[in-house]
Amino acid sequence: MRTRTKAAVGIGAAVVVVGGAAVIFGPGWYADRAEDAAADEPSLSASAAPADGADSSGTWTVSDGSYAGYRLDEVLQGEDVTVTGRTEDVTGEVTIAEGEVTEANIEVKVATIATDSGNRDGYFRENAIEADQFPTATFELTEPAALEEGATEVELVGDLTVHGETKSVTVDAEVGGDGTNALQVVGSVPITFADFGVEAPNLGFVSVEDTGSVEFSLDLAKG
Repeated sequence: MRTRTKAAVGIGAAVVVVGGAAVIFGPGWYADRAEDAAADEPSLSASAAPADGADSSGTWTVSDGSYAGYRLDEVLQGEDVTVTGRTEDVTGEVTIAEGEVTEANIEVKVATIATDSGNRDGYFRENAIEADQFPTATFELTEPAALEEGATEVELVGDLTVHGETKSVTVDAEVGGDGTNALQVVGSVPITFADFGVEAPNLGFVSVEDTGSVEFSLDLAKG
């Protein structure tokens, strides 16, 4: 039985990052710096109009400009900090038929997920997510999802696999694009780290919340 990983998702080398910068400059400085580095939540581009389900039929391939990653909260001596990690190493395909998303298989190379801190990223890859053993995270659609005419919102039900653990999830997503040559799909899904064999750490002066989210923005091209 695999020993549950003692994760520092969003902390990294805490003694170096927190014990150095935060102690010297104070937790408020560290919180402001990390908050400024956090990326905005994924959203449809201004030009991504609601996709027409009928016109969108076919197989779509993940293309350049796509990304996936995580969003979570740290607490440093009472200061809340939001941290985001992202990678553009995303591949996969989405199939649409008769106004429904019928298939979707997405794969993310977790070893290339990066934040604003190399120390944090090294700990995330080596200790938290154990990227050498579990190099990818995947999502596979398990139920058809209807694309309502004139709407962008869609719920995607499928299996999310992270750190070798697979759980059924519901992704709140949005779909937009011209429906002929380009589509964009954005969304996020809340996760509890323990569900995927990862225990959020508490080092006293700094801790990571037990929950976070996986988020993504996929630019799709007709394949």
